[in-house]
Amino acid sequence: MILRQQAPLIAPTKEEIALLPPFDGLPLARIHVPATHAEFEAATRAIREAGVVGFDTESKPLFDVGAVSDGPHVVQFATATDAWLFQSHREEGRSFTAALLASDDVVKAGFGLSSDFKHIRARLGIEPRAVVDIDDLFRARGFRKSLGVRAAVALLFGRRLQKSKRQTTSNWARAVLDDKQRLYAANDAYAAFCVHAMLKTMPEPMTQTMTRTMTQITPQAMKKTTPQTMEESTTP
Repeated sequence: MILRQQAPLIAPTKEEIALLPPFDGLPLARIHVPATHAEFEAATRAIREAGVVGFDTESKPLFDVGAVSDGPHVVQFATATDAWLFQSHREEGRSFTAALLASDDVVKAGFGLSSDFKHIRARLGIEPRAVVDIDDLFRARGFRKSLGVRAAVALLFGRRLQKSKRQTTSNWARAVLDDKQRLYAANDAYAAFCVHAMLKTMPEPMTQTMTRTMTQITPQAMKKTTPQTMEESTTP
């Protein structure tokens, strides 16, 4: 008996992604930047109640050879409806950030987290727990190469996550983040949340036919695929 091994699945190309309609991220009104002890406490309570969040970090870029980062400067958490940006320069929030990252009760899902972990260990002195690297979930479903959040959003939702290089390399250590930085950071974590929720409804392994079908989702169909409907589909 000859067993046929499935060919590795292929992610959408940059050219394919560029043709897709934009991903609908969270608006500024749903993005919170705690500044006081009470605000960090409320944010932490909401994140703990959610149980599962999208997760990412941002650090001020370094342009000098040999320079060592003192990031992360922003730690992002996102649910189906809200995102919180914890700035590490705020002493009021340091203990809350560390407690969430070290908690086994809050699942934190994100992409390519190895460099994030390195910075977190150095800055906060804790070991992140209950963390899901979404690239591992894709590998379990037949993808050999890391996808990244943009390709994952295109693959699962037929949408284009807009990621500006200008924002990627902006100063994340600034005391007050501007609106573009808030949108960028929050929706990186929100997109991770949406991808993780959708993947949990899909089989292992996926097939190439499935992936090509998903990238052809129409904008009308996409409107029906929200974090709310994804949560409903995973409820027994």
